[in-house]
Amino acid sequence: MTDAHEFIPAARPVIAEEEIEAAVRVLRSGMVVQGPEVAAFEEEFSELVDGRHCVAVNSGTSALHLALMALGIGPGDEVIVPSFSFAASANVVRLVGADVVFADIDADTFCLDPAAVEAAITPRTAAIMPVHLYGHPAAMDRIMAIAARHGLAVVEDACQAHAAALNGTPVGAFGAAGTFSFYPTKNMHSLEGGMISTGDAEVARTLRLLRNQGMEQRYANEIVGANVRMTDVSAAIGRVQRRKLDGWTEQRIANAAYLTEHISAPNVVTPKVAEGARHIYHQYTVRISGDRDAAMARLTEAGVGNAVYYPTPIHRLKPYWEPDQKAGRTWDLPETERAAAEVVSLPVHPALSARDLERIVAAVNALGEL
Repeated sequence: MTDAHEFIPAARPVIAEEEIEAAVRVLRSGMVVQGPEVAAFEEEFSELVDGRHCVAVNSGTSALHLALMALGIGPGDEVIVPSFSFAASANVVRLVGADVVFADIDADTFCLDPAAVEAAITPRTAAIMPVHLYGHPAAMDRIMAIAARHGLAVVEDACQAHAAALNGTPVGAFGAAGTFSFYPTKNMHSLEGGMISTGDAEVARTLRLLRNQGMEQRYANEIVGANVRMTDVSAAIGRVQRRKLDGWTEQRIANAAYLTEHISAPNVVTPKVAEGARHIYHQYTVRISGDRDAAMARLTEAGVGNAVYYPTPIHRLKPYWEPDQKAGRTWDLPETERAAAEVVSLPVHPALSARDLERIVAAVNALGEL
């Protein structure tokens, strides 16, 4: 909570006494890795994904990487990914040796446009990776139907969308695998960490092997794996945060509703929510027409934190842009380009006070004078 003169941060990670006590408890136990906390966290998190198998790892990026590996995605395959996302969504495709195919987004939700996905399918397409960006679920009903028609795997990037849902089904419970991040600024965190959900017991077993050097029993390596295990310290913190998540999510939704109701600047477009979607507002992202940099400077001067996620689409980042230029390949992604030029995320976290929300609204509405 802030007073009228304090800066309102765009995000505020929570590390309270309960989290500290959980970490200290594990440290004092001496069982800081491969102990009981990780298994308990996996079981408790599975409640968020309709009871699916859950496998904890050390980051959301590792979750995405291992999910693709466990599903057999590799050289010769193509994976359809939005360019309007964090680079990890595409990087993991490259890391398994597959090719990234970018598809455009829906203008309202910032998530993959199903029509663009269908148009991007080729004989080499092996998987679709919808990103539930900012906490809004992608159009999973349509994407799953497309995947079924073409025999494709679906790997959900739900790293920003803990507890989001579409028509009552939680994200992470649609595809062959779902992935989550527990980075400190996410809606819940474990300092660092990730989780993979799957409805397939064999895929879950493969994931557990992959995260632990290919071993289920010590020195009995079954496959080539790596060490991307979650520590018990992280899991203990994650368990505390999981218990708090429901209340935090409701507060984020309430904060977002207040902002949407009261923001009225003519050059600011508030977030839209698709029918049947539960948007959990990892970010409250508006579009600003006109001079975005000037608008952001005004917000900062007014003490309101703000940020752009993401100013440069993935297809324009050097590791993707340069090879495409050499190959003469171009991408037609008008909604992606427009979003990257217009979006600004505002504070929506559960620590906001009523006065904070009033200050945010006042600062945003003053942008109408630009």
